[in-house]
Amino acid sequence: MHVDELATPALIVDLDRLDANIATMAQRWPGTTLRPHVKAFKSTALARRLAAAGHPAFCCATVREVEGMAAAGLDADLLLANEVLDARRLGAVVDRGARVTVAVDSPETIAAAAAGGVAEVLIDVNVGLPRCGCPPDQAGRLAELASAQGLRVRGVMGYEGHLVGLEDRAARQSGVAESMALLVEAHAAVGGDVVSGGGTGTWDLNTWVTELQAGSYLLMDTAYGALGLPFQPALSLAGTVISVNPAAGYAVADVGLKALGMDHGNPTVVDPADAKLWFCSDEHLTFGRRGATSTVGDRIWVHPGHVDPTVAYHERMMVVQGDEVVDSWPVDLRNW
Repeated sequence: MHVDELATPALIVDLDRLDANIATMAQRWPGTTLRPHVKAFKSTALARRLAAAGHPAFCCATVREVEGMAAAGLDADLLLANEVLDARRLGAVVDRGARVTVAVDSPETIAAAAAGGVAEVLIDVNVGLPRCGCPPDQAGRLAELASAQGLRVRGVMGYEGHLVGLEDRAARQSGVAESMALLVEAHAAVGGDVVSGGGTGTWDLNTWVTELQAGSYLLMDTAYGALGLPFQPALSLAGTVISVNPAAGYAVADVGLKALGMDHGNPTVVDPADAKLWFCSDEHLTFGRRGATSTVGDRIWVHPGHVDPTVAYHERMMVVQGDEVVDSWPVDLRNW
C-alpha cells in the first residue's frame, strides 16, 4: 500500500528513522543499561524491535502495560515505575513467570506490593519533580520496611522530569547534577544494584544512573525536537484537507485534538512547509499558507507536540519506508 492510500488521520512511523534512533541511543546506553519506557509508544511490536536490538528490560507506566508486555513474552525484567495500591494484577503476572519490579514510596505502597505478590521493589525518591517519590532522607527507612515484609529491594529510582525539557542545556546539566546528588544520597542508604532514572532530554547528561528510562527518543516530538538532540522525528500524522476558504486564506484538515497530544503545545505542520497552524479543535486543524492555496483532498503531515498521549489516542501505527506502507503495529498497550 502507498502511504497516500491510508485513511486519515493516520499515525505514521518512519522505520528508517526509528532504527537510526535505536542505534544512536544504543551507542551510549547498550543492553540493559537502557530500560526503554513503553509509555512513549505502547506497542509490543515496537518493543520486540528493541528487544531484538539488545534491550530486553523495559519500563512501564501502567499495570496494563506490564500485563501486555508479559503476555507478549517480553517479561524478562519489567519495572512499573509508578506506585499502586492494588498489586494483585502484577502478582498474577509474576505467578506466570515474569520478573516484575514496582516503585514504592510509602508504607502503604510497600504493603500493597507485598500483599499483591510482587517480590521486588525500587524505592522511588523525589529528586525535584513535584510528583511521586519519598524524601531522600526517608529512603533508607522505607528500604528496611520493605525488606522486613519479605520484599527484595533492588535499589532506587528518581526521575528528573522537571529538567528533561529545559531548552537551556547548561541549566539542564546543572539541574541534573543537583537532582542526582539526592538520588545518590538515597542509594547510599538503600543499597542494591539499580539506580534508575533519566529520560530522553538528559540521555547524555545523566551519568549517575545505572539504567536510563528513556522512551520518547524512539519517535520524538516537537517538544524534544527543540533541544537539539541527535534523534530524528520518526512519528507523524497524515491528514487530509477537507475544507478550504480561499477568500479568508485558510484550509481545514482532519487532524484535531482527538488525534494529537497537545499538553506540550501545538503540533507543527511540516508538509506543506509553508503552512502556518492557526488552531486545533476536536476533529479539525485549521492552517493558512503564505500566498498559496490548498485543495480539498490534499495531504498534510503533522509532527505532534507530545508523543506519548498522541500515540495513546490511536489503535495502530502505520509503518512506512519512503512512501510505502510496510507494516501495521497495533497500539496494544493502551488503557489502564
